[in-house]
Amino acid sequence: MEKNEKQDHLLSSVTNALRILRSFSMEQPELRVSDLAVSLGLSKSTVSRLLATLAHEDFVVKSPETNRFRLGLSVLALSGAATSNLEIHREAQHILFELVKELGETAHICVLEGMDTLYLHKVECKHPVRILTHYGKRNPAYCTSSGKVLLAYQSKEFIEKMLENGLKSVTKYTTTNPDEFRENLKTIREQGFAYSKNELLEGVVSIAAPVRDYSGKVVAAITVVGPAERIQPYKIRPYAKKIISASLEISDRLGFWR
Repeated sequence: MEKNEKQDHLLSSVTNALRILRSFSMEQPELRVSDLAVSLGLSKSTVSRLLATLAHEDFVVKSPETNRFRLGLSVLALSGAATSNLEIHREAQHILFELVKELGETAHICVLEGMDTLYLHKVECKHPVRILTHYGKRNPAYCTSSGKVLLAYQSKEFIEKMLENGLKSVTKYTTTNPDEFRENLKTIREQGFAYSKNELLEGVVSIAAPVRDYSGKVVAAITVVGPAERIQPYKIRPYAKKIISASLEISDRLGFWR
């Protein structure tokens, strides 16, 4: 009997967690604990506990400005099919294909989730390099060009919190010095793109540029990735110029007014 009661409790928790996720909508993208407690007929303590669990797994995110919760990107990472309804994915798809066709290298759309860069879409070239990227794949933001572009436009508090956790070496070329990393982000903001070589995987080069929404906020990054023998140093700025152009085109489609 005790075992069945425990199982029923666990199933009830799962059911209520799913009910919380289903409560978010286009009309109500952000909800307070009290809103959820009333609409679902649960106690505030139960809702808070479930939200904390969902937040730990990145299924919900708490806004520091409003203290309300919204859906996290782990919801998208569950399935590549989920991204087909994402506006960035929809608007970027054709542009990524054209970019791959022009540069001959694989292109991605990435977003920042926590301290990681998350891949929402990928268009491969004819001769892709094996870099283990796919829908929903995460990589440390600080050692990827897409991640560094996204980090460059975060608040100083966010960056300092990340640096407090330390920058661990993924390869011997990974930037781990906090001062050097801060200077790197400053350069990225000034030039409008990020460049990474050997930092995540030796022999691999990536270049990324920011994508902005209608408010001007950087919400994603376009990154082009290829082997170092193909993306030689003299190609970096010409490639970056084309990637920036593509990122601006996607930004325009998202309502960004330059």
